[in-house]
Amino acid sequence: MLREILAITGKPGLYKLVSRGNNMLIVESLVDGKRMPTYARDKIVALSDISMYTDSDDISLSEVLTSAGKKENLQPVAFDAKKAENKQLQAWFDEVLPNWDRDRVYPSDIRKLILWYNILVNAGITDFSVEEEKSE
Repeated sequence: MLREILAITGKPGLYKLVSRGNNMLIVESLVDGKRMPTYARDKIVALSDISMYTDSDDISLSEVLTSAGKKENLQPVAFDAKKAENKQLQAWFDEVLPNWDRDRVYPSDIRKLILWYNILVNAGITDFSVEEEKSE
């Protein structure tokens, strides 16, 4: 499911890939449902391509979101991530991913993770798995 969910640099929220056109993608906002085109000049990243730093290896965002879903029982996070203090964000993330790299993961990264998690849950997306492409 996360292969179709996109983050676009400079635009708030998350977007679902709707269609592909010549030199553009048509995306739909998960927040308000508005559709818009994105072009090659926009930096677009699928959530399936994002990972987070840990003390050993990087861990995929899908695993982090799954862990957050287990912690929060697939409900939105109870506190407001935009107004939360860094210590509260780090304490929450300690429960989600105990071995996160405290030198390379910043409070702003945790804040964005919580915002994205809330957007996905509020949009009814609770399957955070990344389906593997079949190669034959």
